[in-house]
Amino acid sequence: MDLADINNLDFKNIGNAPLPVKIGIIIFLCIALAAAAFYFDTKDQLTHLEQTEAEEGTLRTKFESKQKKAVNLELYKVQLEKMRKTFGTLIRQLPSETEIPNLIVDISRTGLSSGLEIDLFKPGSETKKDFYSEKPIQLRVKGGYHEFGEFASGVAALPRVVTLHNITLTPGTGDTPMTMAATAKTYRYLDDEE
Repeated sequence: MDLADINNLDFKNIGNAPLPVKIGIIIFLCIALAAAAFYFDTKDQLTHLEQTEAEEGTLRTKFESKQKKAVNLELYKVQLEKMRKTFGTLIRQLPSETEIPNLIVDISRTGLSSGLEIDLFKPGSETKKDFYSEKPIQLRVKGGYHEFGEFASGVAALPRVVTLHNITLTPGTGDTPMTMAATAKTYRYLDDEE
């Protein structure tokens, strides 16, 4: 059979065609059927598979992250309880609104007991922050270097939190002692209504 015979094929009577032509037609139809099946069915499935594999990677990462947290959950609970106790202890070191006048007196007594001469002791207005408020006290005291150190140590030893800020020391001249200007700040925890 040659190419001229292929041109003379009668497609209405394909059953009588030579065997190589029948095999060629069957191979062509199988390829066409496979291509159609791939285009109409398998192509969408492959796209869906790629999306699912990408989603699987994301979910696997989330799972591993949550698994690490779950494994350490008991440690986190213990740590949280320790933090709550520490926070409670720190909150108790902050004076309540009714304790602030006594604390101001304690700061004044600490200055006097340190041997300082108090020139200025002026409590300022309270400033509210996130969960606490600050009460500044402007100080100007006179004395020696060691008395200033004793005063700072005494303020640090008070049972409530008091910090010293903006400290400036001015040297004395002759009989005039050194002068220290500072701002003492005490803090108060704000309750839920505030």
